[in-house]
Amino acid sequence: MNTAPARASRPAAGSFVSTQRALSRRQFLRGAGIVLSLPWLDSMLPAFAKAAVAADNQGPAGKPRRMFAICNNLGLLPEQFFPKATGRGYALSPYLELMKAHREDFTVFSGVSHPDVDGGHPADICFLTAAPHPGSGGFRNTISLDQYIAERIGHQTRFQSLTLGVNVQQGTRSLSWTRSGVLIPCEEKPSDVFKKLFVQGTPAEVEAQLRRLAQGQSILDAVGGQAKDLQRSVGARDRDRLDQYFTSVRELERRLEMAKEWEKRPKPKVTASVPLDPASPREYMDKVKLMYDMARLAFETDSTRSVSLMLDSVNSPAIDLDHDLKITDGYHNLSHHGRSEAKIAQLKAIDEWHMKLLNGLFNDLKAVKEDGETLFDRTMVLYGSNLGNANTHVTTNLPTLFAGGGFRHGQHLGFDTNHNYPLPNLFVSMLQRMGIEADKFASSTGTMRGLELA
Repeated sequence: MNTAPARASRPAAGSFVSTQRALSRRQFLRGAGIVLSLPWLDSMLPAFAKAAVAADNQGPAGKPRRMFAICNNLGLLPEQFFPKATGRGYALSPYLELMKAHREDFTVFSGVSHPDVDGGHPADICFLTAAPHPGSGGFRNTISLDQYIAERIGHQTRFQSLTLGVNVQQGTRSLSWTRSGVLIPCEEKPSDVFKKLFVQGTPAEVEAQLRRLAQGQSILDAVGGQAKDLQRSVGARDRDRLDQYFTSVRELERRLEMAKEWEKRPKPKVTASVPLDPASPREYMDKVKLMYDMARLAFETDSTRSVSLMLDSVNSPAIDLDHDLKITDGYHNLSHHGRSEAKIAQLKAIDEWHMKLLNGLFNDLKAVKEDGETLFDRTMVLYGSNLGNANTHVTTNLPTLFAGGGFRHGQHLGFDTNHNYPLPNLFVSMLQRMGIEADKFASSTGTMRGLELA
């Protein structure tokens, strides 16, 4: 990292020349042998986003609400997913027929997309951010919906959020992004997720973690005095920016303190045992099922209220299915079917399996009771894709299914498939349902039209 001060440019003739030393955009603070850049704290925040203590451990309405966002980055065959009629009482499409037991508990959308999110496959990292032009040079992502939620209510649970993935290309793919556009890596092993949630460390391990948290606190203490000295030497606009920085530091200090309190508390106990991780990426559907189980257990124990799951189908080989039809080609190659009947048949079998697993997730969430309601009633499940049609790489008319969470479902909300309605409007409705004050997210223009509370 280059810590040299920025070189001042030559002033134009007749311009005012300040004798104050110029500060680079990345001004560094030094203390106790530590070098810390101002923007770094924002990007390091998720590393400490373990949780915070809430006295009542409840959401704004008195009962916790949750959000589970799932993106399959190769989408679904459009003609098999989208119903032909809109409104209520529509005839189920072939894929939705596999979920008919829950038809009154989900809403299907057509004619929705993220404005200006283009680029084909790269758009998957924008599924929860809606940041424009992900394939362009110099692209920088923005905060994802799950992290927006985590920032505001993550302190109420042990873990601010969970970022999960199946067959993910690590380091480049994730649904979760910080406010400063930093990727949050996916957890890919169900066993690691289970241990993180429910396996208590030994006294020595807990003490070691407390020391690490204390070290993070000491870093902030060490640079605090240096930062205050810096504040006195800059102009008014820079002081405003530093005020924002200090606010972030104080928030991080609070989170660190709360994380220490959670480390002292025992983790919840569940009857389930540590899952056995599938050995091969070919066992794709087994991985999906296990990640659904981990999300349900996390919600059931109120360990977190915000979960994202990227199904990296692009990075998956020829997958194994418990099906009469054998999959002979890689998932990505099948998606570029070129109207080949053989490829479409295999892709249809894969898509149907996705629908069956989603149906199973809804069953499992409904089976858990919570204060007179089901876990499904308190959990919003968003299932969709960044591609409207993987065969042609289009990022419009995204297949989107939204279930549970206290909305009046049982309908197909169809918008203009040529001039799409903004999907981020749904995100605003979801934030408001979680009790979070928000009237804007990314490129939204309001709340989702036609979607009503139950």
